[in-house]
Amino acid sequence: MTFKELLEKNSIEAWEIYLPHISIDCVVFGFHEGSLKVLILKMKETELWGLPGGYVLKEEDLKTAAGRILEARTGAKDVYLQQFRVFGETNRSEAFFDHLPEGSFFKQRFISVGFYALVDYSKVQPVVDELSTDCVWRCIDTIPELMMDHQFILEQAQRTLRKQLVHKPIGYNLLPDKFTMPELQRLYEIILNKKLNRGNFYRKILRYDILVKLDETRKGGAHKAPDLYSFDLERYNTALKNGLNEVW
Repeated sequence: MTFKELLEKNSIEAWEIYLPHISIDCVVFGFHEGSLKVLILKMKETELWGLPGGYVLKEEDLKTAAGRILEARTGAKDVYLQQFRVFGETNRSEAFFDHLPEGSFFKQRFISVGFYALVDYSKVQPVVDELSTDCVWRCIDTIPELMMDHQFILEQAQRTLRKQLVHKPIGYNLLPDKFTMPELQRLYEIILNKKLNRGNFYRKILRYDILVKLDETRKGGAHKAPDLYSFDLERYNTALKNGLNEVW
């Protein structure tokens, strides 16, 4: 079936099960091989890409809806989700569905609730559904043209991530269970969009006593194998309550 035919087929059921005028768009962040990545999908019959999104069931709260949408897209459960903004500009989505007949559920004006998600890259298996032809991870600096206002949504999610770095468990949810200090520094640099002095960064992070140095090293490579660390979650959460008040 064509993209238009699929939407027309789904429209009747959508009116019955979803709340009208409300949608959810998710910015899914992952960290892999020193790069911050975003999960995007390519819609059928278009060269444009988009963020994972969907609609809210009539008896469902917003965060549950976002979790359901992401589980269907990634297979991951218990994903860290943070609502960060509502997007309600006029004509933000209507033009994309202009080819649909009047009365289509998808042609309404939608106010979208934005969530960002932090996931373990290795535990996510992107899923293609009937409306898309591809679902992939892309580096944050190589995102192709996005549909509707999804570029703006992505930019706002990045800004929020930067602001909340000292108050939310961002490192804990993006890094694997075991990581090196250079990997942690690289994550901070990407989110902050600035280069950090290695010695200063190490001193600031170690001052909070939130890391556990493991009796292991990262094997491979031409240089000395770096030490591996993990987060002490109890101390990490305590530090976040007070705020990691550093000027990075």
